[in-house]
Amino acid sequence: MKPVVAIKRLYDNASPQDGMRILVDRLWPRERKREDLNIDDWQQHAAPSNGLRQCWLRGELTPEAFSHAYRNELNNNPDNLTLLLRHARNGRLTLLSANRDPNQSPLPILRQYLLDTLAEEDRHCQSEPSSPICYGQAAKTKP
Repeated sequence: MKPVVAIKRLYDNASPQDGMRILVDRLWPRERKREDLNIDDWQQHAAPSNGLRQCWLRGELTPEAFSHAYRNELNNNPDNLTLLLRHARNGRLTLLSANRDPNQSPLPILRQYLLDTLAEEDRHCQSEPSSPICYGQAAKTKP
């Protein structure tokens, strides 16, 4: 089953096709209570760091520079993505942002990063040879 990772605005209506709905913003949406939002989790550490986010908002980075820096942060902190990767592998995952236009937020970069990581895991598993030692040990234990 090919992983499905969607992007949606936090305030858009939830649908059964969303699967796991996870907010990926560094800051909690202003004046909103968790119980008022239809989310399954909040993964703030998967969002860009405060410093990177602020540089982006001030216009100090080109989109390419921001993407490169954000991917570097993701590479350097793989534990921050474990839950997202698990949800993407087990079913549909919807990444949420309070940004007015989620396609102009960091979510497309994160989405592509997750899909690339899952594809790389799949390639690695398919190319990894099975261990003859394991089979050899199993054969020796049989009477």
